[in-house]
Amino acid sequence: MLEDKLPAHFASMQSSFPKVMEALAELRRTVRQQEPLENKTAHLIQLAAAAAIQSEGAVHSHAQQATAAGATPEEIYHAVLLLVSTIGFPRVAAAVSWVDDVLKKQDNATRPRGSLARRSSRPQKKQ
Repeated sequence: MLEDKLPAHFASMQSSFPKVMEALAELRRTVRQQEPLENKTAHLIQLAAAAAIQSEGAVHSHAQQATAAGATPEEIYHAVLLLVSTIGFPRVAAAVSWVDDVLKKQDNATRPRGSLARRSSRPQKKQ
């Protein structure tokens, strides 16, 4: 997890239940070491699972972590859009809005003020 961007609730859980949270962190480390999936792919899978269970916080977290692991906005949106026939359009639409939250913040952090750069991180339709 991106230590400098922990949600307040997660940080509160860490201070209230340190042993439980350390056990969770150790489980996460152990599972990550099992290979053969790359970190980016693992976060895209976890992003899709978070979308499927409608966990807004987990979608935010894994979208951030997938980006940090090298995933493009197109890959992140695709991981969510692939779920439309499995979890339905309304759930996918909600997850896309949560991904938007993350990617818009990242764009604003790197885009100069007043830039006329693209308005959205969403992939553009091919013509």
